[in-house]
Amino acid sequence: MNNKKMKIMWNNVRTFFSKPYNTILVLTGILVTFTTIAPIIAIVEDTFKIHPGTIDAYLSGKTSGYSVVNYVDLFTSSMAKNNLWIPLLNTVILAIGSCVIAIVFGGIFAYLITRTNMAFRKYLSSIFIFPYIMPQWTLAVVWQNLFNSNAITGTSNGLFASLFHVNMPLWWCRGLFPSILILGLHYAPFAYILIGGIFKNMDANLEEAATILDTPPWKILTKVTLPMIKPAILSTILLVVGSAIGSYPVPHYLGLTTLSTKYVSMNDKYAGEASILAIIMMLFGVAIMFLNQMSLHSRKNYTTVTGKSGQISKVNLGKVGKYAIAIVLVFITFFTSIFPIISFAFETFLPNPGDYSFLYTHNINNLTTKWWTTSENVTENGMYGQTGILYNKTIWSAFKGTILVAVCCCLFAGTIGTLIGYAVSKNRKGKLAGYVNSMAFLPYLMPSVAVGVAYFILFSGDRINLFNTYTALIIVGTVKYIPFASRSALNSMLQLSGEIEESAIIQDVPWIKRMTRIIIPIQKSSIISGFLLPFMTCLRELSLFMLLCTQGFILSTTLDYFDEMGLYAFSSGINLILIITILISNTVVNKVTGASLDEGIGG
Repeated sequence: MNNKKMKIMWNNVRTFFSKPYNTILVLTGILVTFTTIAPIIAIVEDTFKIHPGTIDAYLSGKTSGYSVVNYVDLFTSSMAKNNLWIPLLNTVILAIGSCVIAIVFGGIFAYLITRTNMAFRKYLSSIFIFPYIMPQWTLAVVWQNLFNSNAITGTSNGLFASLFHVNMPLWWCRGLFPSILILGLHYAPFAYILIGGIFKNMDANLEEAATILDTPPWKILTKVTLPMIKPAILSTILLVVGSAIGSYPVPHYLGLTTLSTKYVSMNDKYAGEASILAIIMMLFGVAIMFLNQMSLHSRKNYTTVTGKSGQISKVNLGKVGKYAIAIVLVFITFFTSIFPIISFAFETFLPNPGDYSFLYTHNINNLTTKWWTTSENVTENGMYGQTGILYNKTIWSAFKGTILVAVCCCLFAGTIGTLIGYAVSKNRKGKLAGYVNSMAFLPYLMPSVAVGVAYFILFSGDRINLFNTYTALIIVGTVKYIPFASRSALNSMLQLSGEIEESAIIQDVPWIKRMTRIIIPIQKSSIISGFLLPFMTCLRELSLFMLLCTQGFILSTTLDYFDEMGLYAFSSGINLILIITILISNTVVNKVTGASLDEGIGG
């Protein structure tokens, strides 16, 4: 009897693993479980751990072991307000405020592009996504260059102070307001892409029927249009809030204390308490995931009996209106998309970067090329022993490191994500498929800083010491970017009929041949996107990597190195190199694959 049961069990196991997608699900399930759970366990342990030489060792009177003193001190001490509650409040306000700006600005822009006869729509659609493609801190640095002044911020005079002698107030230059505005503009392309996609394909019959019935425009908007785009708005909220909570560069440059910036400042002397801040950021990510699940179950469908209208009536803005609104948007997008490139390039020729006072005296001869062309180590002229950007080994070594990490993350995340997407699509009703899909997507919903912190703790211990290695960056980048590829592959695989692969199975075509000769060629563009999104994102990543390597290792962390030295021309040059690399890569990808972020909306 026992032998019979063993044979049945063995046959069941063989049958289960004879299907390639089941094997993939088991292997990737083990992988994503370890890479997601292990860092979380490490960071939770770190909140109780006694760190020699830090505040928890002093408060507990121990040099090793575990204690709850970190929790007690963070939540109840006299420093609780500054260390926890103010950063937490600022983080929540920043996330909500930037979300509102992104949805309002991106949503209005999407409406104007898709539903009106506004001029220059193709150009505006393409240029609007630039702030998201560029590094997150780009607009924050440009804001400083525009509005900083010696009288208010104690720095060199920016463009406004130099040209117009206008000193903007401190709340405008630094803190919550500019941080919300900058992050909102950075994430507005999220709203544009998601909402614009629905506006583009929305059934015009609904609005036309309401118009025929003399329904007021405001009622059409609130009762018909907004419910139709509600899923896109909800998706935008989840994406923007989840990303903004873990944003480090923008608050860092604009002097706003958030959970992410507080973690960095507390990590040396308050290591255990800093880990609690990271746990709080992770809890926001988990809460967002549950909200997303709830929204999927509660979403309503809106249909018409008469079927889908083939024509979408465009709102006529008038001969003047269609150009006037377009010119305003061209002006806004110039400052969010083109001016940053000009600004960073100009900074590298200023004798004192950030100081535009020479513009007032019209002495253009003050411009210099020393930041680019100095080929020897010199200590005078503010070079601090550095060679120019073109000859600087630190910068170009970091550039090679950035490309290496981006390419490896792209290959690993793309391959693993594609396999997960394929396996989940083949067994999408199974519990194992649902588990693997959720675990693979969880790191995306967690703030980048929190994921970086978790791996920093995991890779800095005695058991696994990978700190300051490219291996660590590639592992963390792969885990964080797998969702890009898995979701892209899953959506494309679900469009494929099962009969395509079944016919190949009948002909005894091996699985690898089925993948490489049939499935991948059919869904080539979606799968390529799953590989390219990690590459593009990795090039400009800072929050995820900043704790895992020393300065000068990759370009994004090298910015801090030169900022601390006071070599702002070098950091501007690195920004320029990053932006040009990203834009060239994006252009090449568009030309080779035909894929574009705004494709199908108006670009």
